[in-house]
Amino acid sequence: MQVTETLNEGLKRGYTITVTAAELDATVTEKLNEVAPQVEIKGFRKGKVPMALLRKQFGQRVLGDAMQEAIDKAMEGHFASTGDRPAMQPKIEMQGGETWKEGDDVIVTVTYEALPTIPELDATTITLERLVVKAEDAAVTEALENLAKSAQNFEDRRKGSKAKDGDQVEIDFVGKVDGEAFEGGSAEDYPLVLGSGSFIPGFEEQLVGAKAGDEVAVTVTFPTEYGAAHLAGKEATFDCTVKAVKAPKPAEIDDELAKRFGAEDLAALKVQIAERLEAEYKGAARALMKRALLDQLDAQVKFDLPPSLVEAEAHQIAHQLWHEEHPEVHDHNHGSIEPTDEHNKLAERRVRLGLLLAEVGRKQKIDVTDSEMTQAVMAAARQYPGQERAFFDFVKGNMQMQQQLRAPIFEDKVVDFIVAGATVTEKEISKDDLQKALETLEEM
Repeated sequence: MQVTETLNEGLKRGYTITVTAAELDATVTEKLNEVAPQVEIKGFRKGKVPMALLRKQFGQRVLGDAMQEAIDKAMEGHFASTGDRPAMQPKIEMQGGETWKEGDDVIVTVTYEALPTIPELDATTITLERLVVKAEDAAVTEALENLAKSAQNFEDRRKGSKAKDGDQVEIDFVGKVDGEAFEGGSAEDYPLVLGSGSFIPGFEEQLVGAKAGDEVAVTVTFPTEYGAAHLAGKEATFDCTVKAVKAPKPAEIDDELAKRFGAEDLAALKVQIAERLEAEYKGAARALMKRALLDQLDAQVKFDLPPSLVEAEAHQIAHQLWHEEHPEVHDHNHGSIEPTDEHNKLAERRVRLGLLLAEVGRKQKIDVTDSEMTQAVMAAARQYPGQERAFFDFVKGNMQMQQQLRAPIFEDKVVDFIVAGATVTEKEISKDDLQKALETLEEM
C-alpha cells in the first residue's frame, strides 16, 4: 500500500492511496480463510469447501469489504503518522470508477482540510470582571406586587358601570357564520378579561364600554391561519349578553398570599423572591462575563481557519437570520441566501472560538457526563408537556439532537475552566446598571 501526497497548501491536504491487486487479493484470501470453517455448501462437508468455490460464491462480496477495510486502514495510519485531524469528512474518490475490474490496483484520491495547530492558551493573561447584584427591597416589593396581580380577584362594579380594559365581563354568547351557529362558538357565564387577548382579535375591544344587561353584537373575522379550517378567514357575528362587569382587585400582600405560592409566611416568600432574583442576576452577570471572555480570546488567539468550516457557518448564519426576518416562511423553498461580509466575519469568530474551546476541552479532558446529559434532556422535554417519553426516545435515536444538547454544556464547562485560571475581580452594581449592560450586549 502506498500513500502519496498531492496537495499541501495552508490547511488543504490531498493524497492518493494505492492498494495493489496483490495486496487486495491477499486480504480477500485472508477473509475467506476466516469464514471457511463455518461455510457449508451442498456436496461438501462444513469447513471443507475448496477455496476456488469460496471465491466464486463469496469473492465479490468479500472483495468490496476488503477494499473498504484497506482504505480505512490507510486513512487511519495516515492520520496517526501525520497527526492531522480533518475539519470535515474527507472526500474520497476511487479512480477508474465504473471501469475498475478485479485484478486492477485500487487507487483512491483523498482530499480534506486539516484542523489548524491551535496555540496554547494561557488563562492567566485573561482579566475579567464579575458583576454582583443584590436583590434590593424595591425589586422584591415589585415582584410581590406582580404576584399579587397574578393572584387577583374580580369584584362586581357599581350597577350601571361601563366595562374598562382590564375588567372581567361575564357573558353568554352565540357565534354565527352566514347566520348559522357553528360548533364550539357558544358559551354561558364565560369570564372574559378585556385586554387579555384570549379571544379572536377585535372581539374584546367591542365589549369595552358595555354594562351589565347590555346585548352586544360583536363582529370579527377569523385569522386566515385559524386552527379550524372551516372558520379560517371568515367573518362571524357573536351575539353577546353581558351579565356582569367586574373590576380587578389585586390580592393582599400578606401571609395568605405567601401560602398560595407555597411559602410558610410573607417573610419566607420575600426570602424566596430575593434568592430567585439574585439567581437571575447571577445568570445575567455570567452571560456578560462570558461575552467579555470570548471577546478577549477572539482578539488574543489567532490561527488559520478551515475555509469549509467558515463557509458552512456563514451560510447557516445567513439562513437563520433570513428566517428571523421572514417569520412567515416556515419551509426552505426560498432560493439561495448568500452570506454578506458581516455574516462571514461573524462566522470566522464563531469558528475560531469553537475550535479554541474544543481544543482546550480536549487537552483538559473535559467531557459532558451522563448525568448532565440526562438533566439537559429532561429540561428540553419540559417544553413538550404530555410528550416527554416520545421526546426522550427521539433524542436517544438522534445523534444530531444529542450534540445540540451536549454542545452548550461542554462550552460552559470549558469557559468555567478558563475563568478559574483567569484574574477575576468582583464589582457590585445596581439592577438598573445590569439591565443597561445586558441591553448593550444585545445590540452588539
